[in-house]
Amino acid sequence: MAMAHPSQAESAGQDISIRTIGFEDLRIALRQGWDDFLAKRGDLVFIGFIYPVIVALAIMSASRMSILPLIFPLVAGAILLGPAFASGFYELARRREAGLDARWRHFLDVIRKPGGSALFDLTCVLALLFMAWMAAAWFIYHATLENVPGSTSSVGAFLSAVFGTPEGWEMIVVGNLVGFGFALLTLAVSVVSFPMAVDRPVNWGVALRTSCRVAWHNPVTVAVWGLIVVALLVLGALPALVGLAVVLPVLGYATWHLYTRAVVR
Repeated sequence: MAMAHPSQAESAGQDISIRTIGFEDLRIALRQGWDDFLAKRGDLVFIGFIYPVIVALAIMSASRMSILPLIFPLVAGAILLGPAFASGFYELARRREAGLDARWRHFLDVIRKPGGSALFDLTCVLALLFMAWMAAAWFIYHATLENVPGSTSSVGAFLSAVFGTPEGWEMIVVGNLVGFGFALLTLAVSVVSFPMAVDRPVNWGVALRTSCRVAWHNPVTVAVWGLIVVALLVLGALPALVGLAVVLPVLGYATWHLYTRAVVR
């Protein structure tokens, strides 16, 4: 079990101890997340549907507004807001760990907790990253595929322009590189910050900096965790987004357990 080597750093007057974590910690966190899902919160599957429904409605809205180029960035960017949505799952995992009542009615308890303001501030940070990503995606489209006549006349024409023209492939390559950068930044600032705000009354700056320190001290492990999250979200989204009703709760619980292994409480 890779939970040794605590390191100390001072953040906003607080000493937050972090640990070096490894692949075994990721495996244990995922197993514990799955156990949490099976234990007594299968009734929360319906909450997992809310997220994909919101994404689906946004896609439909984007289609009606004829802004096809933003559909994929919208879906991909929704991942950036995942940690904020999962805050309720962190609270349920915390309550079960402490032997408290962990029924669905406690899902929104995070709003009333002392760390509620920190959660709001952290959510604003992710929202800013999301808006910056959407702006970057729109700029990339204007610099590349917009120059192809008729590329947004229909969904078929748009897909043909994306995969059948040099401008389309330029948009794909540049967009993915920029999106990768946003994903890394989001992973660093959110890998433990939201669970920490649920767990203890810290301000958003302390939580964010501690999350970045965890990522800095465990770059490979955190990067692999990010890949696991993306892979599971893609698998969950394949069956018409239905699988996300299971994937989202499991990842939420697993993220809580990863936090407990990465940060000394």
